[in-house]
Formats: sequence, structure tokens, C-alpha cells
Amino acid sequence: MFDELLRAIGDVLGAHGPAVNSAASYTPADFSIHFFLQIAVILLVCRAVGWAAKKFLGQPQVVGEMIAGVLIGPSLFGLFFPEFQAALFPKETRSILYVCAQVGVGLYMFLVGTTLRLDHFQSKAKSAMGVSAAGIIAPFLFAALITPFLLDVPGLFTEGLSQGSATLFMGACIALTAFPMLARIINERGLADTALGTLTLTAGAFDDAASWCVLAIVLATFGGGPGVALIAIVGGLGFALFMFFIGRRLLLPLGRIVEERGEMSDTMLSIILILFALCAFVMDAAGIHAVFGGFILGACMPRGKLTEEIKRKISPITILLVPVFFTYSGLNTRLDTVNSLMLLALALGILLVSIAAKFGACWLAARLAGEDNRTAMGIGALMNARGLMELIIINIGLQKGIIGPTLFSMMVLMAIITTVMAGPLFEIVYGRKARETGELGQLGIDGPEAPRGDGQLAAKPA
Repeated sequence: MFDELLRAIGDVLGAHGPAVNSAASYTPADFSIHFFLQIAVILLVCRAVGWAAKKFLGQPQVVGEMIAGVLIGPSLFGLFFPEFQAALFPKETRSILYVCAQVGVGLYMFLVGTTLRLDHFQSKAKSAMGVSAAGIIAPFLFAALITPFLLDVPGLFTEGLSQGSATLFMGACIALTAFPMLARIINERGLADTALGTLTLTAGAFDDAASWCVLAIVLATFGGGPGVALIAIVGGLGFALFMFFIGRRLLLPLGRIVEERGEMSDTMLSIILILFALCAFVMDAAGIHAVFGGFILGACMPRGKLTEEIKRKISPITILLVPVFFTYSGLNTRLDTVNSLMLLALALGILLVSIAAKFGACWLAARLAGEDNRTAMGIGALMNARGLMELIIINIGLQKGIIGPTLFSMMVLMAIITTVMAGPLFEIVYGRKARETGELGQLGIDGPEAPRGDGQLAAKPA
């Protein structure tokens, strides 16, 4: 009886459906059992690693969550406990995690969009466009220089891939600024309501959108067809223009209703969530990414009581779902494939080129646009973070057969290191001095509702 009890306990995480081309298939109850245990483990590990990252490394919570996602995957947890990791996160359940991840990060970017100050963007339009252009052009130039060498190394790119497609893919990877990651770093550093934060976030949004459009072009040349690229570029740009010029006016009545009632009703919250889902759908269907739909909707929302209520009611949901986003990408990451001195040297070279292309170009563009050196250095440091958006794009490259597992792992290392260094580097070149002078508040408060500094970078009400 005791043996039967142990067997039954060990079988809890197994598949219980009838055989379908395998030993067994998963039933809805199996997915449910896995999901709740997965959520518990994800939240526990992300909060613990995030706390440790903040206390011992001075990193924002979001960076700890990103590292936690990789640790939960096969790179560490799966390396030492492969059977347990495979039982806890079987491949059959990852589709559910993927959808939860998209909802979580999409809602977070929706909240970030509600903090975007369009008056700041208008006053810093020249700097934002200059930084964005430099953050796109320089990475593609550097990619054109290094890609021929990478193509000569067997296994990095798929055999038969043209140099043009390989260069475009590498350029898109290097040009990426992790938009969700950048947004959380900006919020946690007290920059969301400042001119510098808005400038950087806007430039990062343009860079990411451009990178996704380039990826669509690569996929089109790799078999997706020209329609993929056309839908991504025309559809994404058309939606953004529609929301900016027409959508904002259509949303004004929602703001007036909430102002009159003094609170957001459940019906109004449902309407907001429906609009969010539709915007995320449009951008996802266009081939860009769902997070941009949420961000654009948030940026177009009427400011005032409506956005205050949105933050109050939706922020708790992101605490549950955003860590799933990091874990899902971490489950697809293996760092043990970079296992020779030559490959380590190539990984180091990609890292240095990526930093020089992004940090250096954005710093120079900000200086040419009239920003002082300290502000330009801060912009360069923040724009150099790539985070999980990088992992998303290279996962697509791996799944579509554009790159191999070894180059994938090199790009993962680059993404982690550039993201981890973004916060400390920003504090060294800008944040520390700004906090001493009162321009920024103190560190340690998370989320879009964190209080902002009242100094010279603070904004006037919109």
C-alpha cells in the first residue's frame, strides 16, 4: 500500500489521457495541475532572485526576474534536476505559459503607456528621433561588418542562408532595446515621468518596432512571402497613426465618464480590457508584437482619473503574469552550448560590438541633439538593455531555422549581460548625481505608480 501511495504521488504530474501518437496525452485536468504548480514556483523563484538581485547586486527587481527565468530553465534547474524540471515544465504545457506571458507583459506595457508624457515627447522630439535613428543605423552597420565572419563558422547560421538575410537578422538583434525591460527599469529608477525617461522609452519603442519590421522582412525572404513584411510595416504604422490622430478622440468619452463618477465601474474596466485585447490582437496579427498594441492604447488614454483607476485595478494582475513572461523565454534558453574558447571569443566579440553599436551611437546622437554629456550617457546606458525582447526575437530565429543553437546561446549571453549592466551603468553616469541633487527620488520602489522626483527633470502636468 505504501508503494502504491508513492507511485500515485509520483504520477501526479504525469499525463492521464489516452494514447495519441505517444505513451499518453494530457487532459485538461493535467494542464490545470501543472499550471498552478508552475505559477507557484515561478512567483517564488522570481521574487526570491529579484530580492537577492536588489539587495546584493543593486539591480532592479525586473533584472532579477529575468535571471530567474533563465535559472528555472534547462541552463541551471534542468541541468542539475533534469527529470524534475521536465516533469514540472513539460513541453505540452508551454503554450499555456506563452499566452499568459503575452497577457502579462501586454498589460504591463499598457500601464507604462498611461505614464507616457506626450508633452515631453513633443519637447524632445528632435533628440528622440536622433537617438532612435542612431540606435538603428549603427547596429546594422556593425552587423554588416561581423556577419561575414560568423557565416564562416559552421553551425551558427543555418546552411544556405544568404549574407543579406543573416546581416539583417543580426542587425535587428543588435538594434533591439528591450522595450518591456526598459519600461520597467525606467519605472523602478523613478524616470517614467521625466523628460529623459520619455525620450528613452520613445526611442526604444521606435527601435524595437523597426527591428520587428526587419525581422518580418527576413522571414519573408526565408519563405514567409513578401506579404508578411508588407503587413508588418504598413499595418503597424497605420495602426499607430490611427490611434494617435483618431483613437485618442474616440477614447475621450471614457475619461469623462470616469471623471463624473469618481471611480471606474466593472463595466468600464471590461470595456478597457476589451480595447486592450483588440489592440494587442491587431499588432500581433500585423507581425510586430502584442506589447506595442497595449503600449499604444495606454499612451492614447485620456489622462486623469481614468488612468489612475487603470493603474489601481490592473497593476496587481501584472505581479502574477509578468514573471511568466521571463520564465517562458528562460525555458527555451541553454547556456551550455558555448563550450569552447573559440566560441567564447566569438560571444565576447558579439557582446562588445553590440555595446559599441548601441551605447556609443545613442550617446553620440543625444550629444549632437544638444543633450549634456551626463544625460547622453544615461540615455546610452538605458538604450543598451536588451532583455527578453532579445530572447523573443532570437527564439523566433531559432524556431524558423535562421540561426543555430550555438549562436542562439551567444545572443542570450549578450542579452543578459547588456541588461544587467544597464542599471548600474546608468547610476554611475547619471542616476547617482541626479539623486544627490534631488532630480530623482531614491531607489527601491517598483512599478508604474512609483513616486517621481520633483527636481528640474519633473514635468508639468499634461
